[in-house]
This record gives sequence, C-alpha cells and structure tokens, in this order.
Amino acid sequence: MNTRTLPPADRRWSPSVWLSGGWRQHGVLIALSLLVLFNVLFTPNFLQLQTLFVNISQVATIAIVAIGMTLVIATAGIDLSVGAVMALAGALAPLIFGSAFGLDYPVLGLIAAFVLPVAAAMVCGLFNGVMVSVLNVQPIIATLILFISGRGIAQVLTNGNLQTFSNPAFSYLGTGKILGLPFQGWLTLALALLIAWLVRRTLFGRYLLAVGGNERAAALAGAPVRTIKIGVYVICAGLSGIAGLIVVAINSASDAARNGNLMELDAIAAAVVGGAVLQGGRAPIFGAILGAVIIQLVKYTLLANGVEDEVALIVKAVIIVLAVYLQQGRRE
Repeated sequence: MNTRTLPPADRRWSPSVWLSGGWRQHGVLIALSLLVLFNVLFTPNFLQLQTLFVNISQVATIAIVAIGMTLVIATAGIDLSVGAVMALAGALAPLIFGSAFGLDYPVLGLIAAFVLPVAAAMVCGLFNGVMVSVLNVQPIIATLILFISGRGIAQVLTNGNLQTFSNPAFSYLGTGKILGLPFQGWLTLALALLIAWLVRRTLFGRYLLAVGGNERAAALAGAPVRTIKIGVYVICAGLSGIAGLIVVAINSASDAARNGNLMELDAIAAAVVGGAVLQGGRAPIFGAILGAVIIQLVKYTLLANGVEDEVALIVKAVIIVLAVYLQQGRRE
C-alpha cells in the first residue's frame, strides 16, 4: 500500500516514515530502553533493590532541578545558577540547627531549616528574574552572576568547612522510605504533578507557553510577560533549594564546595533530552523526569563499568547534541 494513502495515525508507524525520521519522536524511550537492557545484561547487581534505591535517590535531585529548568527553558531562558543555589540552601540548614534558636527551640528550628533555605533560594530566583525581565540582561549572563557568587557565599557562611549534624527528622528527607521506596522519589512525583497541573490547567501555564512561543505576540495579547519570567526563575530556584536540602539530608552533612556541583549541566541535559526546546514554547514536565532518569542511568552505567568521570562529561555533551537533533525532528 502506498504510504500516501494511509491515515495519519498509521503513517507514523509505516517503515518509510520511521526510517526517514519518525523514530526521533520516540528517541527518549528508545535511549532509556537501551540503557536498561545494557545494564541488565552487563552490569552486576543492577536488578537488586539496593541499586534501585540508590538510583532513585540520585535521580530525584536531578529531576527536581530539571523540572524547574524546563519552566525556564519554556520561556526561552536558561539558569546556570541552580547548582550554586543548591549549595547555598544546603549550607543554611545546618547553620540553623547549630544556632541558639535551633538549639533552644528544636521543633521551630526544624521547620526553619526546611523553610528558610528554600525561601533564600527563591530570593535568588527573584534576583535572576528581575535581571532578565526588568533589566533585560541576557539569561546566561544574569544567572552567571549567581553561578559565580552563590557558591562563594555558601562557602563564606560555612568558612569553607564541612558541616555535619544529627537530626533524624531532617534526615528523613533524604533517607526515609514510604511503601518501601525512598521518600525523595515520592516528593519528586508530587512536585512533578503539581508543576504539571500548574502548566496545563492554570492561566499561568497558558501565559508561560505563550511567552515562550512568541514573547512579542504574548505581550500584545496582554500576557504579563515580566511576571511570568520572574515566576519561572523563582520556581526554578525554589526547586533547586529543595534539591540542595535533599543532598544534605542524605549525607547528614553540608559541603558547599560539592553540593550541586555541575548540576546545571545535568538539569539542562535532562530538560533538553526530555523534550524542552531551547527556543521556548514547550514545558514537558514528565519528559524532564525521563531525561533525568536517562542522565542518572548514564552516570551509573559508566561508574559501574569503571569509566572515568572525565569521560562521563564527554558522554553528557554527546547526549545534549543528540537531544538537540531530536528536537529538530519534533519540529519537522
């Protein structure tokens, strides 16, 4: 049968369409399937529950930050400061525990250790948003400021020292389990559902996609462009702050020099692999989670098979190039 006579639903699966580029529409699932298959066949202990828990713990922080990055990219922006914001938020929690307030009022100190670091992270996002939307600074330059200074501020606050603490209630964020699965996995799912609802079911989400699709047209249509841009940077930074707290809770320690290091690379890669378009206009939240899973599986696969970290960075770069290629297929 001539493929020109096939209905659209069938043409997507015809051999000629698949070979000419239709396979790129499903590249993320293909890559994920190949990674899982490779590990099942060649990586020892991959199917053990402990391996699953480790990967969930690691992928949660990437996924949470990637969700925020996806919102920023949807407005044709970028946020290079997410790793530094993680370090800053992570540095604040142990300081609160060790303060006189935290010692005298342990319950209020625990609440403050969750709330204040995330609030501080959102202030960082507000700074980024104002720089981009009000002062019209290019996103890569605006967020580069906090990329450089944010981690420095965190190290000044901690005097460059590793901060250890013992607080089982706070550590539950990183080590707790619900129905046998890591708590941060459930938290990631809850945040993804919330942000997906925000994008798909609210006026904010419609404005967000409109601004990313055509900012000038959105402004002429009455969309609050500045507010939307500020909002996505605030949300992205807030999610980065949560991710920073998870890392601290897992380790029961805060290392400002390492917390969130190179997370901006992982988050951007996960967002792009998951379907975010650098020109804006798309916000695939669950695609970002799939992208995060792929990034984590790549890291795990290389580590488990004795590949050096330097090679892993090269592999991530290749993944981004392939993801951009897949984007071209989505727009054809």
